[in-house]
Amino acid sequence: MRAIGFFEHGGPEVLAALDLPEPSPGPGEVRVAVAACAVNRLDLWVRGGLPNLRIDLPHVLGSDIAGQIDAVGNGVDPAWVGRRVVVNPGLSCGACEACLSGWDNLCRRYRILGENAPGGYAERIVVPLANVVPIPEGDTRPLVEWAAVPLVFLTAWQMLVVRAKVGPGDVVLVHAVGSGVGSAAVQIARLFGARVVGLASTDEKLERARARGAEATVRSDDQDWPKKVRALPFVGKRGVDVVFEHVGRATFADSIKLARRGGVVVTCGASSGHEATIDLRHVFFRQIQILGSTMGSKALLHRIVPLVARGALVPEVARVLPLERAADAHRTLDERKTYGKIVLEVGEPAVP
Repeated sequence: MRAIGFFEHGGPEVLAALDLPEPSPGPGEVRVAVAACAVNRLDLWVRGGLPNLRIDLPHVLGSDIAGQIDAVGNGVDPAWVGRRVVVNPGLSCGACEACLSGWDNLCRRYRILGENAPGGYAERIVVPLANVVPIPEGDTRPLVEWAAVPLVFLTAWQMLVVRAKVGPGDVVLVHAVGSGVGSAAVQIARLFGARVVGLASTDEKLERARARGAEATVRSDDQDWPKKVRALPFVGKRGVDVVFEHVGRATFADSIKLARRGGVVVTCGASSGHEATIDLRHVFFRQIQILGSTMGSKALLHRIVPLVARGALVPEVARVLPLERAADAHRTLDERKTYGKIVLEVGEPAVP
């Protein structure tokens, strides 16, 4: 089968065409004919090399997968064959205390497709049945759009709904609203009745965020952006209820200062660097909650998919490229000029 992967870490140029054997599903597994796979910043980090990351080479990237099931293993109802599905990127043991409690993303054996397990830059992938969520019958949304859903909406949902418990009237400051996870956060916060302040480096991204419901927007490349957030009449000296953080070192200190007394800073990443400086006086005196978050449980995607199907949440696709142009997709993502996701189209699968 066609695939794109790498034999060594490096820049986009290390990505190469591969001819791999088609995988076969084992007991409790299904094989998905991949129609599309979205690109994430995680792909760039894995390609470049992460500390303590152990992977077999060549490695196939890709966490965000949409396609059709074309084969099932023993114990799986054959009626699954032909179903259009999105794939939950998180793999876990399914038997430990964390998995059985519904927090499978805390499993000690937790892995992410495309990071430390083979991913979706390929024509076929095998995953446990528990990792697929069927797209509702009759839905006509292209699979390239569904590929823009799993990782970012899972991550943003857990951050805002599960961890920060965002609710009506809350003021949520979203960093990098033009990113995949930032654009998802704007929509989820609005879905739960929150007021959103969006940060981004271009007017085009801010305009798109306002179209999705951001009440106010501020240019993040303005060195006075914290003051401009404070100047908003519904922020002021009080601050914001929730800061949606994923930038890290460049913004974290200001994120804490902008949170209200008793407010929440929830973080899922550190794209500008992980060694952030924190003035602990702001944390303990104003009782700021700093919450970490990674991905989301398998159950959450079952809530998200119906909301996408009926248009309450909309996947943001900035650009679609063929699988063979994965290197170009990485370069484009690294330029940080797009709003939403870049998706690699593998091709509509032929399913028996």
